[in-house]
Amino acid sequence: MRAIVIKRHGGPEVLAIEERPDPEPAVGYVLIEVKAFGLNHAEIYMRSGAWGEMPEISGIECVGLVRADPTGQFRPGQTVVALVGGMGRSLNGSYAELTLVPATNVVAIETRLSWEELAAIPESYATAWSALIGILQIERGQMLVVRGATSALGQAAVNIAVDEGIRVIGTTRRPLRAGLIEAIGAQAVMIEEPDLPKTLRQQHEEGVDAVLDIVGNSTALGSLTMLRRGGELCLVGFLGGGETLNLQPVFQIPSGRRLSVFASALVLGGSEFPLAEVPFQSFVDKATTGTYRAKPAHVFGFDEISKAHRLMESGDAKGKIVVTVNP
Repeated sequence: MRAIVIKRHGGPEVLAIEERPDPEPAVGYVLIEVKAFGLNHAEIYMRSGAWGEMPEISGIECVGLVRADPTGQFRPGQTVVALVGGMGRSLNGSYAELTLVPATNVVAIETRLSWEELAAIPESYATAWSALIGILQIERGQMLVVRGATSALGQAAVNIAVDEGIRVIGTTRRPLRAGLIEAIGAQAVMIEEPDLPKTLRQQHEEGVDAVLDIVGNSTALGSLTMLRRGGELCLVGFLGGGETLNLQPVFQIPSGRRLSVFASALVLGGSEFPLAEVPFQSFVDKATTGTYRAKPAHVFGFDEISKAHRLMESGDAKGKIVVTVNP
């Protein structure tokens, strides 16, 4: 099979297409013929070496067809989505024509979407839904701030929240992108700047019900001050970098507020966060009808992986980047 491999740690130029042996079917795993995969910021860290040694084939999600499943849970030719479960971290990932994924991290889907449209959904929507509904348990009529709302994960969160009847304030670093967030249903848009938490509290004196922070440790303390008493912050990303968060809870977490974390790549598909809880078919159906504006922002060919990584690293994608395999 053809695979995109990390020859050495570094920039997008270190990604190379080479031949590798086809993975062998194994009990407990599903062999998938990859049709397309979405890119994720985690793969920048994997490629650069920031997270230490990783498998040579990156990629934490994909969509495709079942080639083989020794346990018989999935039938050959069945359309599936697959995500995390060690993909790209402890196992070779989805940047290949074939990938072997734990069965716990594979979900069968029925869809009329194209492969590239389907590939824009799995990881972003599973993470957003799990954080919003599974952890924050935010409810209709409540107010949510999504920090980093123009990212693929941010747009998924806005789509899901708006559909659930939640009032959403989206944030962005760039004023020209405000229209993008409003177009998917955000009630208001605020610009990321140092005084954002203070400005928000001036507009919403009692604070908001929840904050979904995709920017990460650099904004976490400010996000906590946005909350009302009983409100909760959930950290789900690190768009702002992976700097250490030095936290003194008694002095830096306002009394009566909660801080949680959802590390999707480490727990989705496990016993505490089984994929059976995540309504993947509903995501796909709502993307098909246009309830969710979930189309990929950019689509690249397999041979354009370095170009795709450069765009992801630039921060200019304005949504999900998808790569097709043998279209």
